[in-house]
Amino acid sequence: MQTTEVTIVRASLEHIELVAPLFDAYRQFYGQPSAVEKAHRFLTKRLSGNESVVFLALSGGVAVGFTQLYPFFSSISMRRLWILNDMFVAATARKQGIGAVLLERARQWAVETNAKGLILETMPDNPARKLYERKEWRRDETFHYFLNV
Repeated sequence: MQTTEVTIVRASLEHIELVAPLFDAYRQFYGQPSAVEKAHRFLTKRLSGNESVVFLALSGGVAVGFTQLYPFFSSISMRRLWILNDMFVAATARKQGIGAVLLERARQWAVETNAKGLILETMPDNPARKLYERKEWRRDETFHYFLNV
C-alpha cells in the first residue's frame, strides 16, 4: 500500500461542490443511477440542518474521498454513537491509505464528541471490510435486525 499526503477537512456548505460528485460515485458503486444534482441537494440538507458530519479527503487540493457520519444514541449507555454510513475513495486514489485516514478521523471525531463508539453496515462483498478489520472494527451479529419500510 502506497501512502499519499492527504488533508482531511470537516466539510461545510462551501465544500458541497467537491463532495457531491464523490457522493454520487459512491451511490453508483451501490447500483444507483447517477444523480449529481440530487446528491447536491441531499448533502446540502444534511449539512445545513446539522444532521450529519462529513469529512472530506483532499490530495493536492483535489477531493479524493469522504466519509459521512450520522448521530445515533444509545439509551442503555445514555451516550451518543456515530453511524459511519458512507465512506468512499475515488478509484484513482485507492490503495494509497486514504480510507485508513478517513476511518481514523471518524474515530477521532467519536473521541472528540465523547461518543460510545462508531457503527457501520456494509455489503458482504465490500473490499473495504478488510480495511475495517485491520483498523480493529469488529463484526457484531448479536443485535442486528433490519425492517425495510
